[in-house]
Amino acid sequence: MTEWYKKSFGNDYLLVYKHRDLQGAYDEVRRMMEWLELPEGAEVLDLCCGMGRHSMALTSFGFTVTGVDLSEVLLAEARKLDAQEEVTWIQGDMREVPLQYSFDAVVNLFTSFGYFDVESDNERVLREMHRLLKPGGRFIVDFLNPDYVKARLVPQSERVEGPLRIEERRRIEDGFVRKTILIQEEGSASEPRQYEEQVKLLSQETFLGMLDRAGLSVDAVYGGYDASAYDPASSLRMIFVGRRGA
Repeated sequence: MTEWYKKSFGNDYLLVYKHRDLQGAYDEVRRMMEWLELPEGAEVLDLCCGMGRHSMALTSFGFTVTGVDLSEVLLAEARKLDAQEEVTWIQGDMREVPLQYSFDAVVNLFTSFGYFDVESDNERVLREMHRLLKPGGRFIVDFLNPDYVKARLVPQSERVEGPLRIEERRRIEDGFVRKTILIQEEGSASEPRQYEEQVKLLSQETFLGMLDRAGLSVDAVYGGYDASAYDPASSLRMIFVGRRGA
């Protein structure tokens, strides 16, 4: 699915994922505060910031925040949310971030990793995180739990949002979890709007190896924002917390 992300993170994405709210992001960032151990005013990069929920929550804790995302549509939503212009918003590809300075922390949240067909592209993202971190800088990568996804995959779901019917079809294929999203106006005879998404199902061992090769050292792996230990059989998330070496 070559460059599916250039189409899928547009206006219809806002409809599919509009249930994500600021309070949930705030609660997650409050837990991150304990993991990152950063002083007030620290510079934080939200890599793949999307609509800016976590970026805005990070500013509320006194951090200086930069949000980077490829989608101009999502960045436009983020700027609307940022009425006081507290965050620096930048359009860019996570494999080659258009910044030349370093941060005290880099966070990559809401499974914004593993998008690329070519494994070296996913590794490039981690090398960029290393480049963008100050020596000793902290990082968080919040990823799905691949074992949980494989064991509990819901092949199909459907819901109505106002005049729109949204159908999501999910499958495991070629080492990815893939989703087809169909959006159609109720009663319309026209073809539904179709989008694709995919995430590489990376095991804990594989992910740790990738982080190590990128020069990123892992301090802890959590199974959720409750700070529970990662359990492949039951954890909803696989959250890596660590730091860049010298």
